[in-house]
Amino acid sequence: MAGWQRHPRYSLFVFVVLAATFYLLGPYHPSSPRQTLLDVSLRGLKGHDLPTRLERSARIYNKLLFDRQGLIEKFGPTAKDIALFPPDVRPWPPYTVCELLAASFNCPHEIQRVGALGDGGKWVCGLERVAHKPDCIVYSVGINHESSFEAEILRNTQECEIWGYDFTVDAFGPQVPAAQAGRTHFRAFGLAGTDRHGADDSPKMYTLESLMKMNGHTHIDILKIDIEHWEFETLAALIKPYLASGRPLPFGQLQLEIHLWNITFAEFLEWWEMLEAAGLRPFWTEPNLVYQNYNRDKSSDLAEYSFLNIKGSNVFIKDAPDHAH
Repeated sequence: MAGWQRHPRYSLFVFVVLAATFYLLGPYHPSSPRQTLLDVSLRGLKGHDLPTRLERSARIYNKLLFDRQGLIEKFGPTAKDIALFPPDVRPWPPYTVCELLAASFNCPHEIQRVGALGDGGKWVCGLERVAHKPDCIVYSVGINHESSFEAEILRNTQECEIWGYDFTVDAFGPQVPAAQAGRTHFRAFGLAGTDRHGADDSPKMYTLESLMKMNGHTHIDILKIDIEHWEFETLAALIKPYLASGRPLPFGQLQLEIHLWNITFAEFLEWWEMLEAAGLRPFWTEPNLVYQNYNRDKSSDLAEYSFLNIKGSNVFIKDAPDHAH
């Protein structure tokens, strides 16, 4: 007698599990003809000049936005119905936040790891674009005794100056040589969504706008932020006025560690879509494996993202070396 005849209930269970697996892992195929239009939208975009490469990247990313909405409707059907990291279900969780919000914008330049492998280093798009830039400005918020990122920026550029902020330490990490002191500036301040730097405030907190005004800056080429979950409040306070006024953000790219603590998927998606509306496009991501290794009972709730700002006229999206900020 066949196995399925001897154990019909077991066979039925196996069939259901396999069917569910194929359904959950299967691609989303909307019935709208718009999907076909998005698939072929790259036709006619030839050439490798910077504007053409950026346009190709934009169209590819637009297709991702379309697919994302389809996946949310499939598993939601709304964002409020989706968990950041689904519980341990069977056959296995069909999605995670990192899959729904993929870093799929193609950087039009070379991408390189700047700083140490593991915790500390960041992925940068087009570092060569600022290698000889006379007014290159880098802000690094969140030092924590590890400055391999800043040290490599200094080694690979001629005139980049770095402003560092962290109220938990007194200086850049030991990786920054004393010989480069003239190109580095450190203050034990924190970055926040509101200014709190009165005589009785400790630590003193500044908005990015206030720090730039203090330093006499109108633009930042590379902005690195690691502020332990405060990125949600801080970036929302920074970005919303720019969205309301239609002005481009004052930085060319953003290296950001995102801490997915005490937040729902719907809240995170709203915040993420605000970044996208302001012109930020993720071109790289990786989970913080150091944190995950020491917290094995946790999901991948710390992740590094690198974003390119596609609005305005920053050095990474415009060829002219004397671009206006």
